[in-house]
Amino acid sequence: MRPEIGYYLAGFADGEGSFNVSFRPRQDYRRLGWKVSLCFNISQKDKVILALFKRYLKCGRLRCRPDGVWYYEVNNFNALWEKVIPFFKKYRFLSAKKKRDFSKFCQIAKIIKNQQHLKEEGLKKILQLRKEMNEPGKRRYRDEEILASLKTSFSLESSETIRQTPEEKSGEDIVRSSEKSEVNINERS
Repeated sequence: MRPEIGYYLAGFADGEGSFNVSFRPRQDYRRLGWKVSLCFNISQKDKVILALFKRYLKCGRLRCRPDGVWYYEVNNFNALWEKVIPFFKKYRFLSAKKKRDFSKFCQIAKIIKNQQHLKEEGLKKILQLRKEMNEPGKRRYRDEEILASLKTSFSLESSETIRQTPEEKSGEDIVRSSEKSEVNINERS
C-alpha cells in the first residue's frame, strides 16, 4: 500500500471511525458467562471510501443500512489483531481522543489474546478500560450488571465445587456424579 493511501484512511478513521467493546451474556461461554467482542467500524453515505478500507485491510464487511448509510465493520478478533491494529499502529491517528481510544482498544485486545478475559480480573480490567473509551453511550448491559453476575457465577461455582465432592456411591464414578450435579444446577437456573 502506498503511504499516502494509508495516511488518508487513518485520517478518515480518525474523524469517522470507532473502536467498540461489547459484552454479551452467553451461558455456553466458559465459566464467567460473558463473551467480550471487539469491533472497528465506520459509517458513511458514500460507499467508495469504505470499500477502500475493505480492499486495503483485506477483512471486514461492507453493508448498507435501511437508512441508506453504508457501514464497514471488522469484528473478527483475528482480523482485528493481525490487520486492523497493525495498520493503525503504522498509520497513526492525530487526534488525542482517537489515540486514547485506540490505545485502550489495543490493551483490551492483548488481554483477550492472552486469554485473561476468561478470568474475573481480566473482565474487570476490560470493563475499566472500556469505561475510559469513547463517549459513554447507551450500553445494553451496564458495568454494574456484568459485575453483579460475575459475583453470582463465582458463588455458584464455589458452592458447586463443594456439592461435587465425591461420595461413596455404588455404580457411579466421579464424572457421572459431576454431570448429574451440573444438570441439577442448570435446572435451577
